[in-house]
Amino acid sequence: MTTLAFSNDKSPSQAIGYAGGTITVLIWATWFLVTRHSATTPLGSIDIGLIRFGIPAIALAPIWMKTGLLPKAVPLHLLAIMVSGSGAIFFLLTTFAIHSTPAASSGILLGGSMPLATALIGAALFRERPDGTRIAGLVAIVAGVLILLTRSLADASLPWTSFVLLPAGALLWASYTHAFRRSGLTAVQASALIAVWSFLMMGALAVIFGISLPQVPLQEIGLQTLSQGILSGLVAMVAYGTAVRTLGGTQAAAFTALTPVLATLGGGLLLGEQIGVTEISAAVITGIGVALSTGIAAKRR
Repeated sequence: MTTLAFSNDKSPSQAIGYAGGTITVLIWATWFLVTRHSATTPLGSIDIGLIRFGIPAIALAPIWMKTGLLPKAVPLHLLAIMVSGSGAIFFLLTTFAIHSTPAASSGILLGGSMPLATALIGAALFRERPDGTRIAGLVAIVAGVLILLTRSLADASLPWTSFVLLPAGALLWASYTHAFRRSGLTAVQASALIAVWSFLMMGALAVIFGISLPQVPLQEIGLQTLSQGILSGLVAMVAYGTAVRTLGGTQAAAFTALTPVLATLGGGLLLGEQIGVTEISAAVITGIGVALSTGIAAKRR
């Protein structure tokens, strides 16, 4: 097995980090919409997972073949957290929930909760003390979620799984963010290892439960291949990893502030979902809260 030669003394310029964050959030917003759309097709979560992780696993094969599946330089527990936090487990959990949750609500409950979970883990485990601005942001995020919860209880519009599984997915992703920062891996190396391990897990599930891919129209497979495999599974993973490595996990998470708003607009315009004052208010409040919780406003003072 080849020993990794990591370089932590230099990182890409901040401009590259900002570009990575912007690309990531745009792809994530699209991912919410395409994943939500897949609920209307014969595609199951395992089918989509094979596409999501199979393409980057093949494209990045030279990388993971060079590092080995269990790189000696990476603690096993960090690798396990990374694979669970942004790989197969995260994907199955969130896809199941998104299939029964409108894009607008998914963007708030998952995209909005990601930086909240990242900040809470940072404070609890790594003694990152939030200032007043960050605390105000966290309160705003909670307020946005509570607006949705109140609306849901009033008209039974969202299942309980939305309020449990999507924040749980955000917690997994936040764990991945912190683990990646401490792994010593580059963005490409991390993406390759996460993809191949997740693809192996999806392959095992496919053997046990079967797949529906042969019955799915080619245009649907093409759409999922572009969105899940190429954009989300490959481009966004590398872009987000670059943003985290360059800007730090907390500041990189700032870019998710746009996700709830974009997902809300996309759900209404592209999927025909009903969006009203409640959804828009929750998205805007959550987005502002996400931006504040990262400390960007405090840093600019």
